[in-house]
Amino acid sequence: MMPKTPLMFVATSDLAGKLRGKAFPADQLNKRLQRGIGWTPTNVQINCFDGIAESPFGALGDLLLIPDATAEAKVEFGEDSGLHFLMGDIVTLDGDPWDFCTRSLLRAALERLHEVSGANLLAAFEHEFQLKDPPTQANEAYGHRGFGLQRDLCETLINAISQVGLKPDSIMKEYGPNQYEVVIGPELGVRAADAAVMVRELTYATAQVYGERATYTPIRDVASVGNGVHIHMSFVDDQGAPLTYAKDGPCGMSDLTSAFAAGVLKYLDAILALTAPSVISYERLTPHRWSAAFNNLGFRDREASLRICPVTAKDPISIARQFNIEYRAADAAASPHLALAAIVFAGAQGIEEGLAAPTPTEDDLSLLNASELAENGIVRLPQTLEEALDRYVSNPVATGWFPDGFAQVYRTHKQSEITRTAELETDARCRLYEETY
Repeated sequence: MMPKTPLMFVATSDLAGKLRGKAFPADQLNKRLQRGIGWTPTNVQINCFDGIAESPFGALGDLLLIPDATAEAKVEFGEDSGLHFLMGDIVTLDGDPWDFCTRSLLRAALERLHEVSGANLLAAFEHEFQLKDPPTQANEAYGHRGFGLQRDLCETLINAISQVGLKPDSIMKEYGPNQYEVVIGPELGVRAADAAVMVRELTYATAQVYGERATYTPIRDVASVGNGVHIHMSFVDDQGAPLTYAKDGPCGMSDLTSAFAAGVLKYLDAILALTAPSVISYERLTPHRWSAAFNNLGFRDREASLRICPVTAKDPISIARQFNIEYRAADAAASPHLALAAIVFAGAQGIEEGLAAPTPTEDDLSLLNASELAENGIVRLPQTLEEALDRYVSNPVATGWFPDGFAQVYRTHKQSEITRTAELETDARCRLYEETY
């Protein structure tokens, strides 16, 4: 066998939620940590189907993709299979963060959160995925036999998650056909979104080792279940002390958590295009799918867009560290960095505006008419990607969180995706997205 030169891949999670980048010889790492590798501005307009949307940059301009040595994922599955990449930041030739680097946008959102509250974000992404080949055992929702069919794959995936320095929590056979959910522990700041990218890529690679094909598509079959991404969030101060819980707060929320939650809910319809950004995302975001259809707060309610989660601890210190809120209106068509940036910007806005979270809902909101919803400050979330984009670009507060020109570039990017799928029936759209995510 011919000798091989070990390569390292430096990656960005882009506007399409795809991991893209370039590889270089591993012995060049020290040089690349300083000088990066060349990148092109118009790459930002490559959509999830590898079409290129109209770009304001054309053929002009140069950027650098700089590896981050603290964000490395390396796993060997065997002698001839493995995974090795580093997350990177896109910067200008002068070294400034580029306006369309999702990692830099998240960093800016986290800085704003800290400025208005003194808080730092801990977050964890729960992922649902499906294996594409037909299951050999039907009717196994949460079943032991269904889990047993892929025990080796699950055990290898959990081991791989540990190998890259993350904290595996659990993995299960989920409700849907060949559907599984993998859960990891929380990470601080940008690392939380990096971890989400790593889990997805590890899932694809592990499935391939076992002759399977994994998909994180938002929904494979509208007659069945969708695949969500649930983002759990809590807050700590600069010394690591928890800030999320207050014993006497509403449903246990501190004033900080209440204001953050209120901001997310107020601007949720404007950020949905960034957290659920595919055409078929809106087939999943419908009532009674345990996803999200309204901008409502729920107390342990999986129909809510934002959920106050239960804790298992009994003593006050452990309760304070476990207590968290969960954003449920997201899927894996979104870059974890961009989705989390949008949520954090909205939450920070709520803190800045001095908002307070509404009373959690308990009703079936799909049974209420528009006036009844309005009386309770609740709106039906956008039901198409076009509508979601309209609400985003028409909201000056939400667009103002991002650099000048970002909203229009993002809308143009997504419009190219809409155009690509416009003539397809829903089933064909689902198949197309299944192949890309």
